[in-house]
Amino acid sequence: MRKILGVAACAAAVAFSPLAAAPKADAPKDKPPIDWTILHAQVILDSLGFSPGIVDGRAGQSLTAALKGFQLTRGLETSGELDRATLSALHQYRARRPTTRVTLDPAMLQGPFFNPLPKGPEEQAKLPTLGYSRPLEKLAEMFHTTPEILVELNPGGGEIAPGRAFFFPNVVPESRDYPGNIKPEWRQTLTDLNVDARQPAGDHLVVDKSEKVLKVFDANDKLIAQFTASMGSQHDPLPIGTWKINVIDTNPKFHFNPDLFWDAKPGDEKTLLPPGPNGPVGVVWLDLSKEHYGIHGTPEPQNIGRTQSHGCIRLANWDAARLALMIKPGAKAVFQE
Repeated sequence: MRKILGVAACAAAVAFSPLAAAPKADAPKDKPPIDWTILHAQVILDSLGFSPGIVDGRAGQSLTAALKGFQLTRGLETSGELDRATLSALHQYRARRPTTRVTLDPAMLQGPFFNPLPKGPEEQAKLPTLGYSRPLEKLAEMFHTTPEILVELNPGGGEIAPGRAFFFPNVVPESRDYPGNIKPEWRQTLTDLNVDARQPAGDHLVVDKSEKVLKVFDANDKLIAQFTASMGSQHDPLPIGTWKINVIDTNPKFHFNPDLFWDAKPGDEKTLLPPGPNGPVGVVWLDLSKEHYGIHGTPEPQNIGRTQSHGCIRLANWDAARLALMIKPGAKAVFQE
């Protein structure tokens, strides 16, 4: 029996049920197999608000950054590695297992789905929502991972349908007691993204270009959360300075203006895109006092921290939604090198 963070892994870790009859269950040739210690650490870090990005059981820059944030709050050497001291600090949270077996219900598989999703803004504007392409994509985002990882966790193939049970990264929240005054559609989004209702109260945030992270601090300047982020590009650099969060718009529509995009295609016209997790700004937009800039979600969480943005700060949808519960309009946002 393997050991994960100092405790025995459950037998289910080596005997998974099928998920989808498509890709081969083996790990991709260019990637190592899932490391169960890393997967367990990622799940725990995610639950503590130190997002490792995609929960995939593999080392990478997002996990390194998450570990450094966690280590800093525990007074440990910020090695960014799963060293002995860090494993010891994580050990107290070991009751949260790396995977959980979930029986699918109709709400989890509810669409609408659009496959393929149109790429041009004019065609996207005709849709009722910029939703997921298929149930597997929705489930992957719900459990903070990718479709490919879900297939790896559940080899053998099988139909995705209500009543079927599969294994997922254990990012299920402890509470869904969301504020009673939020919009029903935002409540559903938080549920779909497995965002815990109990979030620490953030006072201000810092976007650090060198570390590729967004850090949230409380009123005592204590680091309480950290998210991997994409920020700026050669064409649209991160606007260094101190700004303010003006408005938090949940499930936002997107005003596409080709004049603001250096890579807009000839013939593109201004249009209003519907809301949805696969929209340009994902599920939430935190508007900044810097005109045309904001902090928002993304339709491609696997690229966070690895690709450039149009100057704004992109987070995985689940992290952007979590940030929206932590911070309030009027909060200071410092962008630094």
